[in-house]
Amino acid sequence: MTTAAASPLTQLLAQLGGMQTAGFILVLARVTPLFIVAPLFSSRQIPARVRTIVACALAVGLTPVAMHGQHVPNDVLTLFGLVFKELLVGLAFALSIALLFAAVSSAGTFLDMLVGFSFGATVDPLSGNQSAVLTQVYGLVALAVFVAIDGTSWIVSGLARTYDLVPLTAAPDVRALATGVFASFATIFSSALEVAAPVLLAMVITDVAFGVVTRVVPQLNVFAVGFPVKVVVGLLVVGASLPFVSGWISDQLQMSVAQALQTVKLA
Repeated sequence: MTTAAASPLTQLLAQLGGMQTAGFILVLARVTPLFIVAPLFSSRQIPARVRTIVACALAVGLTPVAMHGQHVPNDVLTLFGLVFKELLVGLAFALSIALLFAAVSSAGTFLDMLVGFSFGATVDPLSGNQSAVLTQVYGLVALAVFVAIDGTSWIVSGLARTYDLVPLTAAPDVRALATGVFASFATIFSSALEVAAPVLLAMVITDVAFGVVTRVVPQLNVFAVGFPVKVVVGLLVVGASLPFVSGWISDQLQMSVAQALQTVKLA
């Protein structure tokens, strides 16, 4: 009697264990793109083994949330399709946030070309390596703001929210995913111009001033005089505008998480 009664219980526990394992695999598939493209999570300064451990720990924590009211099939083919779907949803969410940092880096690249640091990155006599100065500065500022405003909690909370919008066994709206990601790509250039606008305006005014000076004093070597002046003006305006850039990054990060959640929805 005891063995007969225990046999269905054992089968139930085995079924529940298999369902939990399948749910963990699906959650890990949605979490993984975060550690490939999302800011800070995908940093190469963090060893791959550490990122793997953190991704698994995050998946373990999110599995009960994702599994609530869900019945995950154990069929291999069905599970494979669900894993692909989870990777797609996670990638769309992570890309919507990562593109904000791509816009900030693009702004730094613009300014490196305008100020003249891109030339130094090409012929750096000290290190022999390419090192775009302002691109790295803006990237580090964006990362510092991201850490200061606890952006990791926002992203994890947003990722948990995606399970309310697209449960584990539901299909997302692929057209909405593609449209949202393309819309985020389209804003990179305009966002980069917003970040670089103060320095860009200062560089244009400086170039116009040197053009006027060249017409008045033709024998003046504009390149020899203008290059250090542009560097000084550029650094001064960058230093003055960085606090405003930090506020802009904070606001845009909130909008990026909201836009990522709007992108992820049911078909």
